[in-house]
Amino acid sequence: MGWHRELLIGFDLETTGTDPREARIVTGAVIEVRGGEPAGHREWLADPGVEIPPDAVAVHGISNERAASEGRPADQVADAIADVLTGYWKTGVPVVAYNAAFDLTLLSAELRRHRLPSLRDRLGGAEPGPVVDPYTIDRWADRYRPGKRTLQAVCGEYGVVLDSAHDASADALAAARLACAIAGRHPKIASLGPAELHRCQIEWYAAWAADFQDFLRRKGDSAAVIDTAWPLREPADEPV
Repeated sequence: MGWHRELLIGFDLETTGTDPREARIVTGAVIEVRGGEPAGHREWLADPGVEIPPDAVAVHGISNERAASEGRPADQVADAIADVLTGYWKTGVPVVAYNAAFDLTLLSAELRRHRLPSLRDRLGGAEPGPVVDPYTIDRWADRYRPGKRTLQAVCGEYGVVLDSAHDASADALAAARLACAIAGRHPKIASLGPAELHRCQIEWYAAWAADFQDFLRRKGDSAAVIDTAWPLREPADEPV
């Protein structure tokens, strides 16, 4: 039947910035998807505890005033999202996140910042997964396709409708639908089990990161370092 025809969990965060170790959660969404259609939905609005920069507000539309007046405390939101995701992983259900290394690293940093149990702690020491990352899979499956690899661009390539880019719920649903569309186009991807696909993505991401680092160094940035870890990068030494 294929993993893409079973239950998938779309996941997305909208945040205060682009560095996953320093940015804070503003909104989060987790959507159950079967056959490309939503079957359940959870959404969170957080008061991140820091100012949301204008550039970030322009992306996701959540003002500082709204976050402060309507958002739940950041630690409660991070804790709730982590509990939901690990609950699915404990039953073997894949979590789909576009550019998963960003969202999961950021969530992990928030847990550490608030001295909450890590994703690994909640899983009894196991690594988080299975994770399905359409960004990583598409980049491997169609390596030489020109153009951008943003969620919006790749949705356009696969004919997936993205109604409201940078809305956590819309992005989470689009990521899950995109994973299904990629599996439909590439039978080899569809034939892998979730655990095997997870392991493949670790290798595919590391290979891409190494190649990109080499490219940057050849172009003159001799100090360029691209983290090869996926889907979770190691945290900073101390909470930030």
